[in-house]
Amino acid sequence: MILAVGLAEGRERIGVALEAEYVDDAGRTYSAGTYQFDEPITLRPMGEAAAFRLEAFTIGVGFHWERDQNCRFRGGLRVVETRNGLTAINDVDLETYVESVIGSEMSAESPGELLKAHAVISRSWLLAQLGRTNAAGTFRHVEETGERRWEIRAWYGREGHSDFDVCADDHCQRYQGISEHGAAFATRAVRETRSRGLVFAGEVCDARFYKCCGGVTEAYATAWEDRNVAYLVSVRDGEGALPRVDEGWLRGEDPAAYCCTQDPELLGRILPGFDRETTAFFRWRTESTAGEWSDLVARRSGVELGEIRSMTPVRRGASGRIFLLDITGTRGALRVGKELEIRRILSESHLYSSAFVVDRTPDGFRLSGAGWGHGVGLCQIGAAVMAARGLSANHILSHYYPGSEVEVLPSAVLDR
Repeated sequence: MILAVGLAEGRERIGVALEAEYVDDAGRTYSAGTYQFDEPITLRPMGEAAAFRLEAFTIGVGFHWERDQNCRFRGGLRVVETRNGLTAINDVDLETYVESVIGSEMSAESPGELLKAHAVISRSWLLAQLGRTNAAGTFRHVEETGERRWEIRAWYGREGHSDFDVCADDHCQRYQGISEHGAAFATRAVRETRSRGLVFAGEVCDARFYKCCGGVTEAYATAWEDRNVAYLVSVRDGEGALPRVDEGWLRGEDPAAYCCTQDPELLGRILPGFDRETTAFFRWRTESTAGEWSDLVARRSGVELGEIRSMTPVRRGASGRIFLLDITGTRGALRVGKELEIRRILSESHLYSSAFVVDRTPDGFRLSGAGWGHGVGLCQIGAAVMAARGLSANHILSHYYPGSEVEVLPSAVLDR
């Protein structure tokens, strides 16, 4: 299977450094060197080891780690014209794609069983998305007669990618090219799991994942549409029964959990360099004045509420993640959902998660939260700790996706 991965969109020109010979559809050869393309072109590599670098390749778009990074990609390159400008697309085979993803989402020097588990779920997530109608929530902005009340509810799928299969960023899966370090470990993990996927009731699993659950994972419906997914349910990130997560649990001492680790050696092994800049994610805090919160909410939501007077959780999931929040100000009230929309409106980029409690301070509000990400499916840091303790990839997957099984996928699924 050859995938089309979107690397950059909306450019006037695409700058590329070729590291080997490529050939275009007219048979013209492009030797190693730097090129600027301002019109459509298709370039095919002349050898399996051929690679290219994209000028100003941006990672973490919209998140607090956004930056340009120098990345190398294998496979072909297409520059296509879209209504927003030029788009750079990498045509790459499935297994090379998966190898890059697991070395981009986590360090390629992570424990081998984590890399194997991640190879299975990254392959599964991709295959589950292809050919599926993208699920995105409706955006409602309603003002009630006589009262200044608004409601915004939104959730996001793989929408917006009509020119390629998946993008290269966190919106889909991180795809940052050929790993410079630990590449042999990622290659081995992909080879040992080749053609294997996570399956539930005969279907390839929509295997969601994120960085850190904060102690308990979340159910699918908290983050996306209102439906149950049998293998995307809340589980304890550790041993024992699922605890009752309330505000007291979120405020209390750190509970025992796989992802509750402060081991600098392990975190240094498993996290990519830019993720190591985030030092507090199992438990975190952010605090601002009422005026600063008011300005932030107005800019991020487009709704002028005046000075914020309260932020009140209306509904929480089993992990403590809020998926319906009321924000009240001197000039009106706003109800926000689901979890990502809450995180977007209450931060310049995104809050680490929506599992937080709200406390008044003398001049504003403090949010005290747990975890990093939507919390649905595999907790990457928790899974890394499990692997470091000697637990197998299959054990890790059965923990985070109850009832699922790892199976060799038929060619009809892998080649569609």
